[in-house]
Amino acid sequence: MGLENVIQEVRKEIGKLNHVLRLLTGIARKQAKSPAPRRKMSAAARRRISLAQKARWKKWKAKK
Repeated sequence: MGLENVIQEVRKEIGKLNHVLRLLTGIARKQAKSPAPRRKMSAAARRRISLAQKARWKKWKAKK
């Protein structure tokens, strides 16, 4: 195997690796660009949920 053949094989391998790298970074970019929108809950809603859970805990503890 001559030096030219080795160089040609290395260039082919580099081309394949660059292609894979472009595919992987494209996937990572797409995932990073479109995160799901965060849902916002009002303080009043959080308070109602908290009070309801505390009432459930109180009821459960009273049974014991």
